[in-house]
Amino acid sequence: MCGRYTLASAPAVLEQTFGIGGWLAGFARYNIAPSQVVPVIRLSAEEPELAWLVWGLVPHWAKEAKTGYSMINARAETLEKKPAFRSAFRRQRCLVPADGFYEWKVTAGPKQPYYVGLKTGEPFGMAGLWEHWEGPDQAVIESFTIVVTQANELLCPVHERMPVIVPAADYAMWLDAKAEVQSVRSLLAPFPSEAMRRYPVSTRVNNPMADDPGLIGELSAPGTRTAG
Repeated sequence: MCGRYTLASAPAVLEQTFGIGGWLAGFARYNIAPSQVVPVIRLSAEEPELAWLVWGLVPHWAKEAKTGYSMINARAETLEKKPAFRSAFRRQRCLVPADGFYEWKVTAGPKQPYYVGLKTGEPFGMAGLWEHWEGPDQAVIESFTIVVTQANELLCPVHERMPVIVPAADYAMWLDAKAEVQSVRSLLAPFPSEAMRRYPVSTRVNNPMADDPGLIGELSAPGTRTAG
């Protein structure tokens, strides 16, 4: 699964990577957690737009909004089977900008968090689905989930799942509701291990209130932990 990620790249870098402006100056997050409002890229009138959505999908047919927290991830192999994701997969796909994410490895003691990203350090787009929900009191929530797939060889020793990272050349196809389903399906594969890096980080990231550059600092040894 993907339960935390980062987005701290400069606006100019994000604009160059995703071909869209509107990024907030000074927005730097090192521990994005479920239920928070963060930027995603989706289509509006067939043009990409930057939108601020809640992390945790609330299906449009849900009777109440609290279901969102349990839908922070959607398994790639069941997108077309589960009612919560089926419609969004066909018509409402989005990109979730990130420059890294965290995964936790089960150990004899506390789980050890690892930070994962591209070797280049550049930002990338994770595959997402978004929804528009309207409550009985006219409350409106726009939310998203991150699509996850089987881990690649780099991540397997840490966790069995990883977010789907969409190749930059395929951003437009992932967003396009008119794209052939078979072509879109082909994107739901593990990202190449050789293009990625991972390393152990402090367990301070376990606290969703912690949010500073020190969270992505590499530990000297996998067994070393910082209290927090």
